[in-house]
Amino acid sequence: MEESEYLEEHLEELKIDKNGLRSAYAVAFTCMIAFMGIGLVDPILKTIAHQLNATPAQTTLLFTSYMLVTGVMMLFTGFISSRIGAKKTLICGLVIIIGFSALAGFSETIQGLIYLRAGWGLGNALFISTALSAIVGVLAGQTEKAIIMYEASMGLGMAIGPLLGGVLGSMSWRMPFFGVATLMLIATFAIGFLLTPIAKPKQKVSLFAGIKALSNHKLRSVGIIALLYNFGFFTLLAYAPFLLEGFSEMQVGFVFFGWGALLAVASVFIAPILEKRINTYRTILLALFFFLICLSFIGFNAQTPELVALGVVMAGLFQGLINTLLTTIAMEIPDIERSVASSSYSFIRFFGGAIAPFVAGKLAEIWNSSITFYFAAFMVLIGLVFVIIHNQYFATEEEYEIV
Repeated sequence: MEESEYLEEHLEELKIDKNGLRSAYAVAFTCMIAFMGIGLVDPILKTIAHQLNATPAQTTLLFTSYMLVTGVMMLFTGFISSRIGAKKTLICGLVIIIGFSALAGFSETIQGLIYLRAGWGLGNALFISTALSAIVGVLAGQTEKAIIMYEASMGLGMAIGPLLGGVLGSMSWRMPFFGVATLMLIATFAIGFLLTPIAKPKQKVSLFAGIKALSNHKLRSVGIIALLYNFGFFTLLAYAPFLLEGFSEMQVGFVFFGWGALLAVASVFIAPILEKRINTYRTILLALFFFLICLSFIGFNAQTPELVALGVVMAGLFQGLINTLLTTIAMEIPDIERSVASSSYSFIRFFGGAIAPFVAGKLAEIWNSSITFYFAAFMVLIGLVFVIIHNQYFATEEEYEIV
C-alpha cells in the first residue's frame, strides 16, 4: 500500500513537471515571436524613412514610442495580472499587439506609424513582463533555467525577426507589420491551448507596487545598470541600420540575424559556463567592457558599412551574456514578488531603450553618426563603473550557496 501511494505521488509530480515544462515552452515560444516584433523593423527603417519622407531621427521614434509605453505600462502589469491571472494578461497583451501591428501596416504617415507603435507597446508591456514571471512560476525552483529559457527566446526572436523582416520587407515595408500580426495570432492560440492556468497570487498586487519596489536599493541599482546598458543596446538596434549604406533589406536582415544568433548562443550556453568558471561579477564586467569596445568600433568605422556590420554581429555575443546575468540578479531579489520585480526592472531597462533611439538620431543630426556610438559607449562605461561600485549585488543564488 505504501509503495502504491509512493508511485502515485511520484507520477503526480512527474505530471506536474511535464505540464510545467510544456507551459514554459509555450510561453517561451510566444516570447520568441514577441521579440521578433522588435527587430522585424530593422531591415525596413531606411525604406520607411524614404517612402514616408522621414528623417532618420523621426524614424528612430518608432523604437522610442514603442519602448516608452512598454516601460511605463510595465509598472502596472503586476496589478493587472494579479487580478485577472497571468494567462488572461498574456492573451490580452497579444490581442492588443495583433490589432496595432495590423493597423501599422496600413499607415500612410510616419506620425501615424509612431502612434501605432506606441499602442503596440501597451500590448508588449502586458505580455513581456508577465511572460518572464510566468516562466519562472511554472518552473518552480528553477529560476536560472527559466531566465535562460526566456533570454534564449529573446535571442532567437531578435535573430529571426530581422531575417523575416528582410524577406517580407523586400516585397513591401508594410508586409513585416502584417507578418507580426499573423505570428501573434498563432502565438495567442499556442498560449490558449498549451499554457496551463497559473494560480493567481494569494495577495493581490497593489496599483503602485511596481513603483514601491524601486525603493529596494539592489533592484534600483541593477535596474540603473540595465538602463545604461540598454542605452547602448538600442542605439545599436535602432541606428546601426542607417549606417549600412548599400545593403539591401535582406542583407540588413542577415547582419542582424548573425547578431541575434550570437546573442542567443551566449545567453543559453556561454553565460552559465562563465558564471561557474569566473563568477557573475567578472563575467558582467568583461561583457560590458567588450560591448563598449564594439560600440566604439562601430563609431570609429561609421563610414565603412562592412565594418559596421562586423561590429554589430560581434556585439551580440557580449549582449547575450549581459542580458541573462543581469536578469537573473534582478529576479532573485528576496522579499519582492517576482511579477513585481519583473515589472519594475523591465520599466527601468526599457526606459533606457526608449531614450536611446531618440538621442541617437539627434546626435547624428547635430554632429555625426560616430558621435552617436561614442556616446552610447560612454553610457555603457558608466554602467560598468556602477557594477564595480555595487559589486556586492552581483552573485546569483548558486554562488551564494557555494560561499
